[in-house]
Amino acid sequence: MVDPAGRDDRKQEQLDRRRVSPEGAELTTDQGVRVDDTDNSLAAGERGPSLMDDFHLREKITHFDHERIPERVVHARGSGAYGQFTLHESLAEYTTAEFLCDTSLTTPVFVRFSTVAGSRGSADTVRDVRGFATKFYTRQGNFDLVGNNMPVFFIQDGIKFPDFVHAVKPEPPNEIPQASSAHDTLWDFVQLQPETMHMMMWLMSDRALPRSFAMMQGFGVHTFRLVNREGRSTFVKFHWRPRLGTHSLAWDETQKIAGKNPDFNRADLWERIEAGAFPEYEFGVQLVPEEDEHRFGFDLLDPTKIIPEEEVPVRPVGTLVLDRNPDNFFAETEQVAFHLGNVVPGIDFSNDPLLQARLFSYLDTQLIRLGGPNFPQIPVNRPVAPVHNHHRDGYHQTDVHQGQASYHKNSLSGGCPAVGGEGSFTHYQERVDGSKIRKRSESFADHYSQATLFWNSMSDWEKEHIVGAFRFELGKCDHRHIREGVVEHLNHVDHDLAVQVAEGIGVEPPKAPVTANHGRTSPALSQANAPADSVQARKIAVLVADGVDSSAVAAVGDALTEAGAVVEVLAAKDGFVQAANGGRVEVTRAMPTVASVLYDAVLVPGGEQSARILAQDGDAVHFVAEAFVHCKAIGALDAGVGLLERAGINGVEFSGGDRAVSDGGVVTGRGPGGDFSVKLIEAIAAHRHWTRKKAHVPA
Repeated sequence: MVDPAGRDDRKQEQLDRRRVSPEGAELTTDQGVRVDDTDNSLAAGERGPSLMDDFHLREKITHFDHERIPERVVHARGSGAYGQFTLHESLAEYTTAEFLCDTSLTTPVFVRFSTVAGSRGSADTVRDVRGFATKFYTRQGNFDLVGNNMPVFFIQDGIKFPDFVHAVKPEPPNEIPQASSAHDTLWDFVQLQPETMHMMMWLMSDRALPRSFAMMQGFGVHTFRLVNREGRSTFVKFHWRPRLGTHSLAWDETQKIAGKNPDFNRADLWERIEAGAFPEYEFGVQLVPEEDEHRFGFDLLDPTKIIPEEEVPVRPVGTLVLDRNPDNFFAETEQVAFHLGNVVPGIDFSNDPLLQARLFSYLDTQLIRLGGPNFPQIPVNRPVAPVHNHHRDGYHQTDVHQGQASYHKNSLSGGCPAVGGEGSFTHYQERVDGSKIRKRSESFADHYSQATLFWNSMSDWEKEHIVGAFRFELGKCDHRHIREGVVEHLNHVDHDLAVQVAEGIGVEPPKAPVTANHGRTSPALSQANAPADSVQARKIAVLVADGVDSSAVAAVGDALTEAGAVVEVLAAKDGFVQAANGGRVEVTRAMPTVASVLYDAVLVPGGEQSARILAQDGDAVHFVAEAFVHCKAIGALDAGVGLLERAGINGVEFSGGDRAVSDGGVVTGRGPGGDFSVKLIEAIAAHRHWTRKKAHVPA
């Protein structure tokens, strides 16, 4: 049903028919038999043996024994949400896909975000690629856009995928390390496969450490086809851009978050949606006419390459809003099954050899994970379009098929279901010929120029982070020849990069570049060029103790909340602290239960006694120092500035009068009036102040 506002609720209405509430219900067996005791096994006497005829015990234990299904081989760690896709600009000139043609439609979706390498129990904030998979429940059937937060991949041909995954997974002898690429087998694979270098530049960048799924780009990775009513094909790359900008965490911060809150990104997504701060993304396309396929200096079918936005701009055509959390993680987020082969009329595939292998792999893996061929009948996977075919039986068949005939052609069921006419899926008619060979096209042979393009496009602080990442990862490799091999490849990317990495990992720096840096850049690749203007759902820690200036807490807190931020008051203990004016300030959390890495910014209000107590509290001092080192916005009022000085923060200008001063993301003032709150909100909206001088601060 489509409501008057244009929202398509058909998927939610379909799920409503399968949702089961326990409210007011009585406990039963799976057969509907009511149970009067589920705490005690049927036994021969109070201390006697349990009896086999306790059918409730056997059913309960048996179901529990089988509750877990195999986790995904990759992308096991995931989080999901429902939402709505709205088209703003029709692509009817290029495709017959209805949801990309009719701007009056909204399309329900389910999106699953994930890490790649780790198990289901791994942490959210590891250095890794993030999956960004979207299931569109269109009126023509399901379309699955199964992408990542990086636009390229490690390998060019899907036949190498098992090798890559085996290399990045924990090593076989000891199952170490979990959810990490910082080990010998991955980097051995890299140093022997130069096609990985572009992707490794992305993986060593801050793109691998997203602050939030709501602040993460998504890419379809492959080149697909759009096919219009006349059968004309246009190559297309799909893009998701977050409304809040693309932002990342600091590497040191991610490691600490993994210990403090391994569910950091998962919780952030859930809490944003529950609070009504819905994640929103712009949907864009890069379109390349069929006749322009070979006009680039790279092959469109090569998944290790991007189309620079300066050559083909991204055309924004729609909006995705995630506005509903799942009711049950297992039933929905864990059992959702994506498949690149789920396409609708008007969307088709290219001959990208990685894409071609994925068309087989995704369907194959669901068969073992979800227990057979009927996994599309699981509610989260069911299309809203009607389903009629001759598929029968198998594990977990939930439909009761009527009729005598289950084959085509037939005369016993009136020839039904009949093959479709107009509007049915028709594959793009592409001429294909050639000898059967195992050989990579020479047009795939350039492994370094786009890695260089990525490096050249980074800001100074992004380059610093990339060098640090290579040093950390390769520093975890025990075999020297692996370190040397990677440095040799980096010398093809950029000589200075190779030298800096070599100097940090104890190998001989290369004497001269192998290839001169071509000097080209793509500003769209740098996160420094995508500033945010919102503090929506940003978490702000307010540090307080007895004697705090409660008026400052209220005034700045209200301004932050009104701007969309989440404000939490932290003190040494839960409960309340006494305010300087004799009132009380309620504490949200005890400081020992959290850490600065779980917040986006810190505020230290005034109050002489409060500032003095905080300056003597090691947790508070470290909290501020660590936030400074992680380049977060920090605000301090009046005596609260003393805590900043106690934390070793210097080299920035503090306010010396009534005027609020903002210097490198540190905002100070004499009181909450004036423009203090405005400057603090601006500093928080900037996300991080990466150019801050911080090496002198002990945190």
